[in-house]
Amino acid sequence: MSAAVRQSELPMLRAYRLWLEHTRKCAECKNVRKAQDCCASGRDLWATYRHVYAEGSR
Repeated sequence: MSAAVRQSELPMLRAYRLWLEHTRKCAECKNVRKAQDCCASGRDLWATYRHVYAEGSR
């Protein structure tokens, strides 16, 4: 993905993409079914996504 595409990426989609990329690379997060069962970094990324999602729905 080019830098120009990422700059125009919606904050909610960016936060979700970062969480998803983390879960694919992190050994602790790969086999969990719920975001709350991820490692601390994964849970932080998911919390960021939820926060941005909630802000966007206002």
